[in-house]
Amino acid sequence: MTIRARALLAGFAALGLAASAAATWVHYQLLANPDYSSFCDISTTVSCKQAYLSRYGSVAGVPVAVGGVIFFTLILLLVWAGRGGRPAADSAPAYIFVASTVGLGVVLYLAYASFFVLKEVCPLCVTTYAAVIGLFVVSSGANSLRIARLPSRAARDARVLIGRPAALVIALLFLGGTASAVMFFPQPQQAGAAAPVAPVLSQDQRSEFERWWNVQEKVDVPYARDGAKVLVVKFNDYQCPPCRQTYLAFESVLAHYRTSDVKYVMKHFPLDPACNAAVSSLVHPAACDAAAAAIMAGPKGTADALTAWFFAHQEELSPATVRTAAKSVAGITDFDARRAAALKEVAAMAAEGAKFGVRKTPTFFVNGRRIEGGLPPQYFKEAIDLELKLGR
Repeated sequence: MTIRARALLAGFAALGLAASAAATWVHYQLLANPDYSSFCDISTTVSCKQAYLSRYGSVAGVPVAVGGVIFFTLILLLVWAGRGGRPAADSAPAYIFVASTVGLGVVLYLAYASFFVLKEVCPLCVTTYAAVIGLFVVSSGANSLRIARLPSRAARDARVLIGRPAALVIALLFLGGTASAVMFFPQPQQAGAAAPVAPVLSQDQRSEFERWWNVQEKVDVPYARDGAKVLVVKFNDYQCPPCRQTYLAFESVLAHYRTSDVKYVMKHFPLDPACNAAVSSLVHPAACDAAAAAIMAGPKGTADALTAWFFAHQEELSPATVRTAAKSVAGITDFDARRAAALKEVAAMAAEGAKFGVRKTPTFFVNGRRIEGGLPPQYFKEAIDLELKLGR
């Protein structure tokens, strides 16, 4: 491997490692704080949030970003092993070529999911795509070893690795770091699990929030309060990851209040033009059917159970799984016969939301004051307490 090829491989691997490390940090923050907004959340179509929290952002609960960190670290170790004079120097380009070929297949799939399914451009993701493509192109030119010979070479190189203490220590550290990253990365909270207790706000934080809250625009949201002092309305999409996060985070907050004081209402705003004229492109292909199923479940008293199931299995939602859950969880045996009527009701809710200024999900209204994306739980509770105190 030439000095130039080695420098290019190291450069692309370092670029990919930096982007993957940043993506891992962002993904961690998104799990820790449902309202977190990162530097790469530029617009509704240029953002990292949707990609990381979608079903394409993790594999078996492990963020794809963590896999990127592991992959690019491995490439850097192989570049180091490919320096002249080292026992595995002639094999390293072939290993990198094989790894980058696999990586290329993965990023092509993720790029398709991002651009054509989620319809979102994730800047950090695109950077890793470019890094993998660069590794593939450079390694294909640098490799002079027949791939068919790699299995025998791998056995030889493994024996050499075991016989060199420094190389063995590096390999063990890499394996240990990989296992730690996979095992100890925080997992999304599962539906039904106890929500963490929201930190108590200081007096200064409460005062500052009250000043901010009092200047927020108030919208006339004409839904019945049934005598409650505070009306909380959420416009929801069952396939929206932040909708799931706020559902999990706010359940424990709402449980603090009597229903005679605080009434909570969920309305549907699927990001699918098939049932929502306010959106122009398909983002969540199962959202309309999920909303329709929830409406059908209302008279049966199973809407809450179905909502919990949808959020617990958000990554698995599809028109087919929605129908299965509608029958098994909500007891709806005539989904297809009632679907058209239910979708008209969903469309009417979405149209109402659009009139109130809803543009994305989730959007909350607390006594008419609009909150896009939600708030950290402690501030959400403070907003309700303020409205209760002021009796508005």
